[in-house]
Amino acid sequence: MTLANQLTILRMCLVPGLVILLVYGFYGWALIVFAVAGVTDALDGLAARLLHQRTELGTMLDPLADKLLVTSSLVVLSWPSASLVVPIPVWITILSISRDAGILVAVLVFNVYIRRRSFPPSFLGKATTVVHIVTILWVIACNFRGTDHFLTGYLLGTMVVLVIASALHYLYTIQAILGEEDTLPDNPSRAPEC
Repeated sequence: MTLANQLTILRMCLVPGLVILLVYGFYGWALIVFAVAGVTDALDGLAARLLHQRTELGTMLDPLADKLLVTSSLVVLSWPSASLVVPIPVWITILSISRDAGILVAVLVFNVYIRRRSFPPSFLGKATTVVHIVTILWVIACNFRGTDHFLTGYLLGTMVVLVIASALHYLYTIQAILGEEDTLPDNPSRAPEC
């Protein structure tokens, strides 16, 4: 197994521990675990590029690990809890999960019906993941300190804008791919010309 894939699997393995730490209000430890997970996200991509270790397994596992880390953290940090000083609004979590669910459904449909396996992440998608990680790290830090900060609103606002923008970009990409499929001469679903 490649180093890049090992780092991705490590990130996935950190998620249950992170959830437990957040649920029980151990925000200092949760901050460390989340930071380590965030670093593995950067390092696995770097290792894959520098060591020429890009694999099909890694291409599937990396976004899955990101979704597990981000979604689990968002859900716990939105859950009503006496120990949460700075929660993430539930509607933001629902918006983020809805976007991810839509992308997942699109990828599955593409794999099954169009037989197109590659659905590369966009720059906006990557930026959205980075902002999710930074915002979650910030919210955990605020809960550890026990105080809110004006930057929280800006980070959450940026996250919402990027979630919506990346969702719209993915919709545009899907329409473009479907348009390509319709123009292929050997596409059986294309109506014959008269």
